[in-house]
Amino acid sequence: MILTRYRHPLPADYDMARIRDRVAARGPLWDDAPGLVFKAFTIEDRARGAAANAYSSLYLWHDPAAAAGFFAGAAFQAVIETFGRPRTEVWLPFTVSPGGAAGARSLAITERILAADADLAAERRAEAEQGGALAAEPDVLAVVSGLDPAAWRLVRFVLRADGPAAGTPEIAHLAAPGIAVLRGAPAHAA
Repeated sequence: MILTRYRHPLPADYDMARIRDRVAARGPLWDDAPGLVFKAFTIEDRARGAAANAYSSLYLWHDPAAAAGFFAGAAFQAVIETFGRPRTEVWLPFTVSPGGAAGARSLAITERILAADADLAAERRAEAEQGGALAAEPDVLAVVSGLDPAAWRLVRFVLRADGPAAGTPEIAHLAAPGIAVLRGAPAHAA
């Protein structure tokens, strides 16, 4: 598996209805994407309490080759043509915990830098335990923690069925063709 995300900051006066229309048109095209566990199309909208306007996509790929194919293909070229080439973050899935919710409408993100002397095995066990506890909450679809070994940063994404709290990205569309990959087994380390 591989976890990727890019975010497009948008001007304060940007018409966010344009982004919502884009998601409505393009989101369903991902509902059967091969190699993809899920793609969360997220919107941060100042009019709805966000600090700034932004549009982003979070991907959990079951097949890294499918991720590479996406970045080399026409769908990503369309992103570049519309928004410019984004800075794309890539993480190794450190832990993945499936939840029982049927969908997701908000994305909670937490991150921290790991200390130079951190015991990575202990960090992974603790993250799996915390992710499993969060995934047991009834409104959670999945908890995915990603490790960025270049910056020794750990990022946790919690996909929730409840609507977004102020400042939390809204999931405007969730394509989840491979969610059964996660649900076919108990919560586990990736």
